[in-house]
Amino acid sequence: MALRRFLLTGWPWRGLSYVLSTPVVAMLAGVPVAALCLPWVYLVLRLPGPEPVALGEVVLAGLSGLVLIVAAGPLVALPVAQVERLRLLLVHAEPAPSPHVTTRGGWIGWLHRRYTEPATWRELAYLAVVTLAALPNAALVLAMTTVISLIISPLLVRPDRPLALGFGQASTVGEALPYSLLGVALFPVTLYLVAGAAGLQAAAARRLLSGGNQLRTELVEVSQSRRRLVDAFEAERRRIERDLHDGAQQRLTSLILQLGLAKVEMPPDAPGTESVANAHEQAQLLLTELREFIHGIHPQALSDLGLPAALQELADRSVTPVRVDCAIPQRPSAAVESAGYFVVAESLSNSSKHSGATEIQVAAKVRRDVLTVEVTDNGCGGADVGGGTGLTGLADRVAAIGGTLSLSSPVGGPTIVRAEFPCGPGKR
Repeated sequence: MALRRFLLTGWPWRGLSYVLSTPVVAMLAGVPVAALCLPWVYLVLRLPGPEPVALGEVVLAGLSGLVLIVAAGPLVALPVAQVERLRLLLVHAEPAPSPHVTTRGGWIGWLHRRYTEPATWRELAYLAVVTLAALPNAALVLAMTTVISLIISPLLVRPDRPLALGFGQASTVGEALPYSLLGVALFPVTLYLVAGAAGLQAAAARRLLSGGNQLRTELVEVSQSRRRLVDAFEAERRRIERDLHDGAQQRLTSLILQLGLAKVEMPPDAPGTESVANAHEQAQLLLTELREFIHGIHPQALSDLGLPAALQELADRSVTPVRVDCAIPQRPSAAVESAGYFVVAESLSNSSKHSGATEIQVAAKVRRDVLTVEVTDNGCGGADVGGGTGLTGLADRVAAIGGTLSLSSPVGGPTIVRAEFPCGPGKR
């Protein structure tokens, strides 16, 4: 509306069509709405009467109207909202998407889903908006009709029948001409009023009838993209682990064997015997470090045997006694397994380094398609997420696949790290 050429665009006319059709929708929706509000209407008509109204009657009528609105209002609001989404095309180039999800289970499932969706109650709120907007929209329609009548009054005037023009009467074209000029002057003002009313109502309709849908769609897209990144990262991690295991580790093992044979075959007093022995020892140390590195990238037990075996392997390697209680009937997806494993690995490492714990308990279970991993130690507590313990990175990794990570570590202990992941049977 701030554009200088606004009246030359098609928007005022689209707004006018939107305003003209609003009273029609309001009238059609007003009949069932009035039926639902009958207890309140009765109460309004009863209050001015000569006889006093009992408090119980007021409460009963008020609650009855509220129950009717809550029980049947959504059934009226749903079709009205669908019509309004289509009517928004008069003023918006893009259609308003429906925020409702598809349902299964027949009418019972449909009713349960609709009555539990926030979108349904936003649509009920918009039903009140469109009903209340009928009066100002009707006033704008009347104003536009009056202005148009003033403009064309010279064409309608007759000498034998004076024409009533609101402010007076005209019997000739000359008498009607000032009214016509007034109508021409008021026409753009009325168009701006109509366009403003249409814009306000359309903004409310778009916000209530598809409110949160675009943001929810964007959040879903972000979540899916993060999940794809995690899956790609996990696939790359597995590729690197496989290449190191099947390539570099095998070649290094072969080199160790050759150096061992050379050391055995060389005479003890030969000049190069000590160098070969040192090379053989260094190669063995390098193989040990490479195995530790490969295990840190992705443990072989996790790939081959699953999370229970991998957690038990972590417990066996821990310097602090660890008790593992793992009940997972089916293997979850690889990303969930990997995230759960590294939550436990990082927690055990932090506990051994900082807590002074003498016992650590690791529990993992699946309930209602949610994998819960919990690490508890009896250490001194006081763990801080921002203290460089690596929990922030773990939290980001858990969140990337839709999980949550929580930390409870009061001073004096115990420290509890808990991670929850939505999961199902994973495709390996």
